[in-house]
Amino acid sequence: MSDKNRSGNNSASGKSRALLVSAVALCAIVVCVVLTLRARSLPASEVPAAYGTILALLPPVIAIALSLITKEVYSSLFVGIVVGAMLYAGGDAEVALSTMLYHESAGLVVNLTDISHASILVFVTLLGTMVVLINQSGGADAFGRWASTHIKNRVGAQLATVFMGLLIFVDDGFNCMTVGSVMRPLTDQHRISRAKLAYLIDSTAAPICIIAPISCWAAAVSYAVPEEYNINGFSMFLRTIPYNLYALGTIVMLFAVVLLRVDYGPMKLHEENAKKGDLFTSGDNQFEEDVKHTGEGRLSNLVIPVVSLILLCIVGIAYTGGAFSGAGLINSFADADSARGLVMGSLLALLLTLWLYMSRSVMTLKDFMGAFAAGFRSMCAPMIILILSWNLSGITGLLGAPEFIHGIVEASAGSVQMLVPALVFVVSVFLAFSTGTSWGTFSILIPIVCAVYPADSEMLVIAISACLAGAVCGDHCSPISDTTIMSSAGAHCDHINHVNTQLPYALTVAAVCSVGYILAGVIGYKMQSMAALAATPLTLIAVVVVVLFVRRAQVRKA
Repeated sequence: MSDKNRSGNNSASGKSRALLVSAVALCAIVVCVVLTLRARSLPASEVPAAYGTILALLPPVIAIALSLITKEVYSSLFVGIVVGAMLYAGGDAEVALSTMLYHESAGLVVNLTDISHASILVFVTLLGTMVVLINQSGGADAFGRWASTHIKNRVGAQLATVFMGLLIFVDDGFNCMTVGSVMRPLTDQHRISRAKLAYLIDSTAAPICIIAPISCWAAAVSYAVPEEYNINGFSMFLRTIPYNLYALGTIVMLFAVVLLRVDYGPMKLHEENAKKGDLFTSGDNQFEEDVKHTGEGRLSNLVIPVVSLILLCIVGIAYTGGAFSGAGLINSFADADSARGLVMGSLLALLLTLWLYMSRSVMTLKDFMGAFAAGFRSMCAPMIILILSWNLSGITGLLGAPEFIHGIVEASAGSVQMLVPALVFVVSVFLAFSTGTSWGTFSILIPIVCAVYPADSEMLVIAISACLAGAVCGDHCSPISDTTIMSSAGAHCDHINHVNTQLPYALTVAAVCSVGYILAGVIGYKMQSMAALAATPLTLIAVVVVVLFVRRAQVRKA
């Protein structure tokens, strides 16, 4: 195809995309106007007309659809925020603007001043600074030289990334940023696309945290179980692990696609281009900067800072939960403030890195301080997406999206109880995908599930597991999820590229898990015993069979 024809096709594609975007935006405006006319007649004390209805999910749906169509995240999120604010304000522009910026639970400024959100932004900046320092010291190059003598091929590089992701199970955001910063030089050396690296990171972050007893996620699940049902939250979490089909299935999927060398969907193109030297395929490389190496390139210039970072962050998280005040290890993680702990640990690790590099004359104090500005610049893109995502999620909550989902599950839970786990899984996926929060999803749905089944019922365990699995799945797929955003940042991958290439893999596992939860629900309801655990190995085997089927189809096509 000539350049002229290709240019013409691109132009036509661009016009079609622009028309589609305009149509979506027009529909959103029409909906807002209709609801505005209806809402203006309501007293100021009344809830918005869209509250607790399916329209409450309109803002995130618009934002996600636009981001996937236009490949541009910032404006898509902003449009979703504006639509949500207008729905909430009943068309009053002044109230909508105030809601977007200053609402006490959803405003942009309030989100920035929230201690947890601010802590995450500081942590991301400090971690970006650490990456700059390691690169400048020559530590990343030294790691690349070491890895070239021990890891000989693309499969080995991908497996090393997976194993490192599985080892960092305390916090998913910490997992994403740490694994990405350490493994990028190795995967680049073996020509693994940044999209594939982001997928490997994202698929070991939340999935391993949701099945690890010592993690911030275990604590969140424990607290989501209502006290009035007299259920030990932590014991319930432990019982859900074998039934968490999506988390287990995603990890099995990772090993299957890596060992069998299977790529499909948009990822196949990214990997083929990476083998030719193009690690990005499309999208601007907004993270990369020219790095001035001032150090001697010792491997310890990377190992000591990274190991210190991991250990000190774990200690920091445990400290915020009272580990140094007599609380046990499990209790300290259950009561921990992970965002604060990560900031404390990363700052201490940076100070240790300063001492290490200064004592070795690797860099000057001026170079060290300059790395803070460079680290901040390198993380600006993911931080902007995070801030807008928090804003959108807050406004979606104001419109009563949780209440809408609550009504759906509660209305259908009593009809066909053996299918409730599968229903909960699907609803949980949709809610987490729309709102970008897995913790918020299971905190909404777990109390509903607890009201459906007896406290000592195996069906309760299966249903709660389905809720947790669906929350992780939706979080895994969503463009506005913190974990997805930080996986893109850790891999230095264009965010929309990461979302597009990851979706086919995540949806494959989700489809198999839906069938698995139907099977588990039927067995659990009829037998009321742990015989339902048979659904777990069958589901994992089915995941591998699907990958083998895809591989066979690709061989036939070739």
